[in-house]
Amino acid sequence: MDFSSLGISPSLLKTLANQNYNQPYPIQKEVIPAILNGKDVLGIAQTGSGKTAGYVLPILMNLRANTASKNRHVNVLVLVPTRELAMQVREVFRLFGSALPERIKSLAVFGGVAINPQMKALQGVNILVATPGRLLELVESNAVKLSNIETLILDEADKMLNLGFKEEMNRIFSLLPKKRQNLLFSATLNEDVTKINQILLREPLVVKIEPESDHIDLITQLAYFVPEEKKGQLLRYLIKHNDLKQVLVFTSSTYKADNVADKLRNNGIDAKAIHSKKSQKARTEALSKFKSGELRVLVATDLISRGIDIQFLPYVINYELPRSPKDYIHRIGRTGRAESSGEAISFISPEEEHHFKIVQKKMGKWVTMIDSKTIELHGY
Repeated sequence: MDFSSLGISPSLLKTLANQNYNQPYPIQKEVIPAILNGKDVLGIAQTGSGKTAGYVLPILMNLRANTASKNRHVNVLVLVPTRELAMQVREVFRLFGSALPERIKSLAVFGGVAINPQMKALQGVNILVATPGRLLELVESNAVKLSNIETLILDEADKMLNLGFKEEMNRIFSLLPKKRQNLLFSATLNEDVTKINQILLREPLVVKIEPESDHIDLITQLAYFVPEEKKGQLLRYLIKHNDLKQVLVFTSSTYKADNVADKLRNNGIDAKAIHSKKSQKARTEALSKFKSGELRVLVATDLISRGIDIQFLPYVINYELPRSPKDYIHRIGRTGRAESSGEAISFISPEEEHHFKIVQKKMGKWVTMIDSKTIELHGY
């Protein structure tokens, strides 16, 4: 099954081909026809499952029939938990929307930046991607009206609830018209998500995509046994010696992320850190340069990485192991997506050795270990 058989228009098919989207993901096969037909959808799927394009494509097509937007009355509302995800989703709307002959305007709004430019930018917006807190601020300022919403999307609903947005979400729901299409996407189906499903969705199509264990088999995993104080040298050696490009490095703290990026730059490797203590402008700039291939190394923390969705990322390096095996799988799952294989490398200090055994056991896969003593790191 290809995208054309799902009812996608020729102009969007062309953009899909340009972006190397050749075959739809399992979730896209299910949800695209349902959304095109105006049905409500409950999608349970992990990050990297293709869910964003799964709702973006049919929403753009449904909007084409009715692109006229009354001043400050948006047609489509996408609620997301973080500003990184807001920017990412808006970028997907922009990418595919630019291929259409009709002018469809999308905008991402979130806290942590000045509200006035966002208020001005809301003029003539069809699709609004928003974090709950900032959306309510804009509603209270009369900068946006929600009475004409035709489609509501909750993306990463479980994370929104975990971050304590329940009250804000209920206030937003009360401002929406009764007659609308509702799409709910979540990585897990917990009690709170189930309640929202019961309140919001009418006879939804329920799609549950199990995390593909064979996806991990696409990833070449390798681990280096290395003392903590030698990790920096090993990282620089691997990047320089193997001429690695577009490398995503994970650390466990913001301090360590800055420290690793600084030392890489001091050794002639173009690197930037991205974490919650960086300004929004700095994060956006670093992410944009990394995605385009202009930035060689991006050093990130787990929290911020949720908003990073880069197709076919070639290398992920765990400078430090995450706390849970689930987060380890989440990290390495950023490489080798679709049919493209990737490489995940982990640095294991003596203190992390026991924890890494637990990670491997949970994953059901044993990773080849190389002792860094066999590598000449002097000069790196």
